[in-house]
Amino acid sequence: MDPIQEAIAEIESQELGDKFSYQAIAKKHGVARMTLMRRHRGETEAYGVRNLSLHPQHEKELVRYIDTLTERPGFRKLG
Repeated sequence: MDPIQEAIAEIESQELGDKFSYQAIAKKHGVARMTLMRRHRGETEAYGVRNLSLHPQHEKELVRYIDTLTERPGFRKLG
């Protein structure tokens, strides 16, 4: 797992309302504090996700929608 993802997982595994330090967690995982803060807050995404034509979540939704269309009566599958 990517160090930034490990740090975010550690933050999210804590109980709601528990205090934590971005600085301490960032240092423990060897990542930049500001990057960790932004990723955890959802302000930025990983470089690979940001440069995709379609966000992975949108891709999943589109595939699900296409699957529902192909399951309709009268749809002829090719091949």
